[in-house]
Amino acid sequence: MSNKKSGRATKGSQKWVQNLVNLHPDIINKILIGRLHLPIDAQINWVSPLGADNFKEYRDNDFLKHLRIDPAGLKRKLVNNFWPKQGASWDALAFTNSGQVILVEAKSHIGEILTEPTGAKKLSSISTIQKSLEDTKSFLEVNSPADWSNCFYQYANRLAHLYFLRNLNEVKAHLVFLYFLNDKEQCGPKNAKEWNQAIRRVERALGLPKRHKLSNSIHKVFIDVRKLG
Repeated sequence: MSNKKSGRATKGSQKWVQNLVNLHPDIINKILIGRLHLPIDAQINWVSPLGADNFKEYRDNDFLKHLRIDPAGLKRKLVNNFWPKQGASWDALAFTNSGQVILVEAKSHIGEILTEPTGAKKLSSISTIQKSLEDTKSFLEVNSPADWSNCFYQYANRLAHLYFLRNLNEVKAHLVFLYFLNDKEQCGPKNAKEWNQAIRRVERALGLPKRHKLSNSIHKVFIDVRKLG
């Protein structure tokens, strides 16, 4: 199975996203209805990480299936064609009743954005990843020699997956970078300004312009953990 069994988390962003989705979905739903310009009565259906499903996180074709996307029906295939197996594991996933899908990457402290380079070992996997990252850079008109498979790789591969869904397969996808505030146990940022300073450093390192072709489909959301119990 390509999904990841998470179990109940006790700290950090994994804990808070589990609390948010399972106990306080109204908080994130209200924000997303506004950001995605959905009707006020729109339904957002969270499919992970659910307590009833052992808080599993999904990747590869499994994350597509949970979003009601048929992997076989895509114009461009994900596994092997665009990305090798054991790809991005999503912190949370949802779909709306209007057919839009939501991919969530969550952080509760700045150290979490300092991710490791790709762990791919096979030359074929490395080649597939490099090509997809370069295609994404080209689409976003990134004029930088930065190696996206090394520098802030996780952030880069999330952008690549959004490009894969939205532009190669015409799926109405949205990428939500969810930043928690006041995670004192992890010494996390107290406000959005602290997060934005760190985020901009990542974007500059990747060579991303302030505005690009995927900007309207990327949403930064800040939620105070004190609201989540």
